[in-house]
Amino acid sequence: MLLTLFLAVVFCAAITLMLLSAVAFVQKKEFFSSAPKEAQAVIRPRERELFYGAHAIGWTLMGFSVVMILGVGAVAIWDGFRRGYGFWQFFLRFVTIFTIYKLYDMVCFDYFLLIKFHFFQHYYPEVAPVYNGRKYGYNLKSQLLKLLVIFPAASALAAWICASL
Repeated sequence: MLLTLFLAVVFCAAITLMLLSAVAFVQKKEFFSSAPKEAQAVIRPRERELFYGAHAIGWTLMGFSVVMILGVGAVAIWDGFRRGYGFWQFFLRFVTIFTIYKLYDMVCFDYFLLIKFHFFQHYYPEVAPVYNGRKYGYNLKSQLLKLLVIFPAASALAAWICASL
């Protein structure tokens, strides 16, 4: 279980790195497809880099983030095979990682970074009016659907595949 908690922390760190590199360095409008529709409507494409080399730094950090995410999956599966995990052990590992990530996402990204610290609004000031007065950043229903239905279903599918091999 300790390894699972460590993998969840690494997964959260990787997603944080991906978010920071997308928002602060790469600044491509396409990366914000999960933002609320009203925010997507007002985001202006960024033609220029924030500073020379920002895109290169951002893409490098994003690549590192993807490698970290794939590494979390590989270690979680490899260790499960090594330990002889069955369906329920794999399921518990995957659902734990996803649950910790989603709770981290909801609290740290949607509440603190977006609403309290205005991180996104710093780089995209045109979205500030969209978020003014909100007590929570994104659609809570959508977040809870992922937490309670989609991630457990994906975990069950991944556990079934792993236990079947």
